[in-house]
Amino acid sequence: MSQHEIEVQAGQRFAFGENWQRFLRVLDDERIARARASLETMLDVKSIAGRSFLDVGCGSGLFSLAARRLGARVHSFDFDPQSVACTAELKRRYAADDPDWTVERGSVLDSAYLAALGQFDVVYSWGVLHHTGRMWEAIDHAAARVAPGGKFFIAIYNDQGRSSQIWLRVKQLYNGLPRRLRWLVLYPALVRLWGPTTVRDLLRGRPGVTWRNYAAESMRGMSAWHDVVDWVGGLPFEVATPAEIIAHCERLGFREIRHTDCGRGHGCNEFVFERVN
Repeated sequence: MSQHEIEVQAGQRFAFGENWQRFLRVLDDERIARARASLETMLDVKSIAGRSFLDVGCGSGLFSLAARRLGARVHSFDFDPQSVACTAELKRRYAADDPDWTVERGSVLDSAYLAALGQFDVVYSWGVLHHTGRMWEAIDHAAARVAPGGKFFIAIYNDQGRSSQIWLRVKQLYNGLPRRLRWLVLYPALVRLWGPTTVRDLLRGRPGVTWRNYAAESMRGMSAWHDVVDWVGGLPFEVATPAEIIAHCERLGFREIRHTDCGRGHGCNEFVFERVN
């Protein structure tokens, strides 16, 4: 078995690719447009034609596709073979035989693999590096792939202190259970995550509106259900404060262009940096 399969079977790693395969069933043109718009907003561009784009931990492939539609030459890779298959499927659907989009398996922790790729105008890794088990090393490796003057767009789980430690235990429990019993963790977590919003929508006379409009509200074209599964299952799991991420990347020779944070929430803080040296 591969290292990925060994870790999944041992309950040390969530099978992200399985969740992404289910997400592809609900992927449509609206979600793709949302993903493209989110890249435009965070990178502050209308096009990245002629530029190179590295998707580190490509997952479903949605943002590789969005970058390709913005004109970039895209290289996508992921540690999870099913995630690689998902991205390859999107390429087959929307950009078959496109020579400017490459999809393959690789690890951000494999320095030799990364060095062979060269450098890119945009290095993108949304919600991935904190799932490697060696987050700071993964950030360093991904950052090294950014060309001079290039942009580094990452999203990292917010450090909530004690709450983050509780969620780590939830994730460990979820992955340690047989698949047929994981609903015992997933459904209570769903209530915890969505219960207040569901009640609020009911009191406003708009039952389910936030859930139904999640793709638009999240600004990334994602799915509420698949994001819940991803959050509850997501191992390995590391977190950082915005200040820690900014300071670390500044030491690597970057300056912050923009960032959005989730306050005290459990989601990801997003950062766009530019390499200055």
